[in-house]
Amino acid sequence: MSSFTAEKCPQCGAPLPPGGARRICAYCGCSLIRQDAPAGDATAGGWGVHLKSVVCVDRQGIGIEAFRLLIPADWEFTGGVHWPMNNPGMPAVIAFRAFNPRGCEAFEAFPNIACFWSTDPMVQMTIPVGGLYMGNEVRPPAPALQVLRELVIPRYRGRYAPTVIDHERLPDLLNLVRTGPDATGPSEADGGRVRIRYQIDEKEINEDVFGVVEINRMAIPAMFGITEMIYWWADYLFSFRAAAGNLDHLADLFMGLVRSFRLNPEWYARYLYVSQMMIQNQIHHIHQIGQISRTIAQTGHEIDQMMMDSFYRRQETMDRLADRFSEAIRGVDAYHDPFAGREVELPGGYRYAWATPLGEYIVTDDPNFNPNIGSNANWQPLERRE
Repeated sequence: MSSFTAEKCPQCGAPLPPGGARRICAYCGCSLIRQDAPAGDATAGGWGVHLKSVVCVDRQGIGIEAFRLLIPADWEFTGGVHWPMNNPGMPAVIAFRAFNPRGCEAFEAFPNIACFWSTDPMVQMTIPVGGLYMGNEVRPPAPALQVLRELVIPRYRGRYAPTVIDHERLPDLLNLVRTGPDATGPSEADGGRVRIRYQIDEKEINEDVFGVVEINRMAIPAMFGITEMIYWWADYLFSFRAAAGNLDHLADLFMGLVRSFRLNPEWYARYLYVSQMMIQNQIHHIHQIGQISRTIAQTGHEIDQMMMDSFYRRQETMDRLADRFSEAIRGVDAYHDPFAGREVELPGGYRYAWATPLGEYIVTDDPNFNPNIGSNANWQPLERRE
């Protein structure tokens, strides 16, 4: 029988309680897998962090893969793509939660919030704050930290009466989300992170909430001179949460999850097509959600350069948000996955990584760790990209 003395979590270094070959760290929530030492071989055996791939198919709308990401193997996933179809500029939203069912650790993505504002006093009288204009909430624009504190956190965490304990501006996101030269009017952007504290079932929770505010302004003539119509969005809204004192220990893991998030460019191009069609007042061609995929299919699979540029800008922004999660992070490491035929980024700081054809991964520091021992899965070691 294998000895379990002085065992520690490879992610956070916390002591592990006695148990079997699969355990969840009680301190950081990581899914762990153990390779037991064969009889007579005291050098083999050890722990690895076990991850799995989640592929989200847009079943409500376009009918193809929308995005994929990695999460700990014992975590659960809920949510996906939703098509409210009440806003031509944002007909669909992505919202999901990956969470530890045995603890409080979670990575959550919130729906984007689209807003409209006008400096015209007549418009303000006609559509007051809190109303809707073309599916956009009527609100004056504000810096990212203010939007997170006053709009996002109350909306999605208000029931917990959270307390803000830290915040950080991310102004360098401006260049990543700035609209291209083909956009109408100038563009502004701001990013931020707010850490909150609250209780769930008498357990104290810390959560980092991230977000970006993008603003497009259009000057138009009005009765009393030039006024502005302002369309703005709170987007890239997501959060990491864990028990108080454990959130920073999970920095590497959470960063790896965010960096693993990949939109399907084909899905994104078709989504943009639906948005453009609605903006061009052709919404009458789509009376029901079920007709979206049939309408899209008529356009073929071409993705023009403008759509691809937008796709890569948004993916780059998600990567930069992950980079800024914590000053203490070790980062992520890139490996070549021979099964997927592409590069994959996994939580950093480990010397070895393994993968299966099913999109599962293990990272470990143990040179003797071989997940094929005692397993019928086809685990292959990965080559690190320098």
